[in-house]
Amino acid sequence: MSAERGVLYRKWLDRMMLGMTTLCALIAIAVLLLILGYIAIRGASVLNWNLLTQLPKPIGETGGGIGNAIAGTLILIGLACLVGLPVGIFSGIYLAEFGHGRFGSTLRFLTDVLTGVPSIVIGIFAYTLLVLPMRRFSALAGGFALGVIMIPVVTRTTEEMMKLVPSTLREAALALGAPEWRAILGVVVRSAGTGIATGVMLAIARIAGETAPLLFTALGSRFWPRAIDEPAPALTLQIFNYATGPYEEWHRLAWAGTFVLVALILIINISVRWLTRNPYRTGH
Repeated sequence: MSAERGVLYRKWLDRMMLGMTTLCALIAIAVLLLILGYIAIRGASVLNWNLLTQLPKPIGETGGGIGNAIAGTLILIGLACLVGLPVGIFSGIYLAEFGHGRFGSTLRFLTDVLTGVPSIVIGIFAYTLLVLPMRRFSALAGGFALGVIMIPVVTRTTEEMMKLVPSTLREAALALGAPEWRAILGVVVRSAGTGIATGVMLAIARIAGETAPLLFTALGSRFWPRAIDEPAPALTLQIFNYATGPYEEWHRLAWAGTFVLVALILIINISVRWLTRNPYRTGH
């Protein structure tokens, strides 16, 4: 009887833990859907073509759009990727393939520390490094600050994804006579491409919602971005200014901007997923 009770107890405990984990997963999904649904309800009702293509109206006038902020956000993300992706990906490759000594451990520790640095501190760093010497706010400074934020996320994700690649693939490439650098870039990195792309998406999703660093670097603008060495508009800055403003029209535009920002991140994620899909993958 005791053995049967033990089996029943283990089955009951297993089902209870499965139910708890399922409930937690449903709660997480429900919270996400609640946030997205509320943003869609408040923002989609304001959305129209003029909103996406026009400049903001002067204070006191109704209408206008956030077209300049959308363009500025894309420029800032592009500049950040130019700064953060090469450094992050190649740092992750180094840590995965050669980071077994003291230097690798130190680099890994510093990367983890950089992950926890507040974004406003990175904004002040970019302000001191670029804004003060240039004597102007600029998209270049904003892209640099966002790129620094991307580096630790991309580095650690690249390292972990490359560690998941079976060592037999490396050995097979080397056995066929490929040099080590070719085996790493052509076999290991390519096999881990989907995971690395996921890390890139996470990094882009994080910087796309950053506001504090841009207050010290890009500053914002009510005009179309013209050059990377001039102040640049951004959706997050415009949302911040409109949401804290005293006008109801600004609040409506803030919700519309929030909806566009979330949709932009979703489009980037889907695009990267599609571009990095494996055409040879089967259903097994």
